[in-house]
Amino acid sequence: MFPTNLHTVVQVITMTDMTPTTRTRRDATENRVALLDAARVVLNRDPDASLETIATEAGLSRRSVYGHFANREELLRELIARGAGTVGSALQAIDHPDPVVRLALVAAHFWSEVRDIRLMTVIAVRGPLKQYSDESLRPMRETVLATITAGVDAGSVRSDIPAPLLARLVEDNLIAVLDESNSHPLDDAAGHRLAILTILGTLGFGWREAGEFIDAHDALSLETTK
Repeated sequence: MFPTNLHTVVQVITMTDMTPTTRTRRDATENRVALLDAARVVLNRDPDASLETIATEAGLSRRSVYGHFANREELLRELIARGAGTVGSALQAIDHPDPVVRLALVAAHFWSEVRDIRLMTVIAVRGPLKQYSDESLRPMRETVLATITAGVDAGSVRSDIPAPLLARLVEDNLIAVLDESNSHPLDDAAGHRLAILTILGTLGFGWREAGEFIDAHDALSLETTK
């Protein structure tokens, strides 16, 4: 019995010794996530917000920020890379047999994913730290290019513009919708429809044809793509 009891005692002591370390690691992880979540909210309101403002939003001290990030740029790099990765993964997962519907779904889901962080998204894609979003968005961009190429081959997407250029225009015009909604706020339904209309126009649709296309496909409705 003694060995068993000794083993139990050792287990208890070991678990007791590890608990503070485990708790510290958990708290550190939670604080890091809290800072990133706070930065996402604060920087979308004010891109120039200080680390102190972000820390306050997270319920932490400014000093605690430096336990996780060496400076403001490092925090921004991780925030942008994570955000772009989430958006990229969501858009890359979209599938539909019709290339045009698939691209329209990309537009709809893009709006859905970033409508609450529109300003931060524009900064991430066009700002001085865009290199950190580029890598995360690469798979999504490859998917868009492949879908455009399939649409060109099927005759449903314009062929007068090279597919790589058209793919870049699709992305640029989606960002333009975000820019417009930052300057002149759009409600969810209006932003959703404008994103799709803009992309269909980029692909070669006339404005009436684009509207009819959206209305003819239930998959493109606001409720379906939320």
